[in-house]
Parts: sequence; structure tokens; C-alpha cells
Amino acid sequence: MTAVDAEPLAAPRFSKSARGRLTTKDLGRFPGGTLFDRLGRAVCGASCLPRRELYEAWEMARRVRRRFRGGRVVDLAGGHGLLAQILLLLDDTSRTAVVVDPVVPASAPRVQAALCEIWPRLDGRVTFVCGDLHATAIGPTDLVVSCHACGALTDLVIERAVAAGARVAALPCCHDLGSGAAEPLRGWVDGPLAIDIGRATRLGEAGYRVWTQTIPAEITEKNRLLMAAPKARGVRGAIISGT
Repeated sequence: MTAVDAEPLAAPRFSKSARGRLTTKDLGRFPGGTLFDRLGRAVCGASCLPRRELYEAWEMARRVRRRFRGGRVVDLAGGHGLLAQILLLLDDTSRTAVVVDPVVPASAPRVQAALCEIWPRLDGRVTFVCGDLHATAIGPTDLVVSCHACGALTDLVIERAVAAGARVAALPCCHDLGSGAAEPLRGWVDGPLAIDIGRATRLGEAGYRVWTQTIPAEITEKNRLLMAAPKARGVRGAIISGT
């Protein structure tokens, strides 16, 4: 076979799970007029956000907004604050958001500025707090969220929401199998799933209605989304799965 006859090499697959940064070189991957494409171009313009972070935040926000509307968004361990800002874009009845992280990324203002340039209505509605996740006050009308809440952080997010009687949505990761939380179910399911089943069960016992969903596994294998809201008094709740 000559060089002329050789088949061209296939283009590298664009992995949504990659940790590499989206930059202006990736603008062509988001050519349309949809909200997601516009969001993708804004993130590319900021040139500081890992690719996976965009897709995780988008898929989580879409599912959360199908279930929960309104209320201040409290994004614990929120990093760049992308999840919180997408939640505001998807529902303007949430007037404000607070992003709390012990170490707010230095590039967070770049992401915020890039989004505000396209959606000026976001300006002044998102506050970043660099500090202890225990310190931010949470109220019963808030929506508490955390994307890839590592290890015991998921439990803290749930505890803080339950203590306030607030709605909560978390995408757990980095499960601590040494904690013993998985042991009662290890004979049936793998450890991380056992831990998340325990979390859903505890929310139900705390008087919450629970929804379990997943985001696409091509973005992350740690793709279980746990959402819960306080039940009306006297209503018997359940754990409900869905897409």
C-alpha cells in the first residue's frame, strides 16, 4: 500500500472526562446557539477550567433543576462556582448563589467574568466565600449542592442541609471504604454503592423524600446523583429512582 492509498488517521476522541483545560482552541467544539454551547464557548474563553468540570456541572444542574426550583443556591466546596452559576441560568427565580470553598481557585474570577460577559444578569448575584464549610448559614428555603463532594464531604453537605431543613443535591466521589459505613451491604453490592445507599436511607429516616439518578458514565464513573427534599408533614416518603 502506498502513502497515497493509506487511510487517514482517525482524529483523537474528544473525551468529556478529561482533566485538561478547555481553551480558545476548543471553541469549534461548541458551535451552536444552545445554552450549553454558549456556556462552552464562555468557559473556553476563560481558558482555565478542566473539561470534565464543564460536563459534570452541566449534567448535574440540568437534573437538579428538573426537580428543584427557586431558593438561594449554596454550593459547598464549589471551586470555580460553575455549578452554582449554571443553576442560576437555568432558573432565574433563584436570585442569588453563594459558593463556599476552603480554597477558592485563583482563576474563579476569570470564569465568573466570562459568564457575566455573556449573561450580564449574573453580575452581582454570586458571592464567593473562602472559608470553613461549617460557617455559612443555611436556611430552609436554600438549595444546597455539591458536585463531586469527596469522601466525608458528601456527609457534611447532607448533614448541613438536614440541620437547616433545606433541599440538597450531591454527586459523591472518593468514598472512604475504611469508615465502615459500607459494611452492612458489602455482601450484596460494592463498597461505594453501599455507602451511597446508606446516605439515601439516612435522608429518608430524617424525613426527606429522596431521588436517585445518574449523570452519563462517559463523564465520570462516579456518576450517582443524590437529591432530597423535606417531606410534607404526615406524608410517607420513599427513595425514587429516575433518569
